[in-house]
Amino acid sequence: MSDPDNSNQPTEMNALSAETAAQLPKIVSFDTLSRCGDEIWIENNGQIYRLRRTKQGKLILTK
Repeated sequence: MSDPDNSNQPTEMNALSAETAAQLPKIVSFDTLSRCGDEIWIENNGQIYRLRRTKQGKLILTK
């Protein structure tokens, strides 16, 4: 017998395996990263990068 409201069917998110979920992109808002301003400094392999938001709302990454 079919379930008309599909309450027993897994949702798309529930159907994702842990492996698949780990492969999805991690999305973090710039506001969360920058908290107190319009720029953040990022260290990667000993190099320092500056990520800043312009007045037009675009992001610029410089070394």
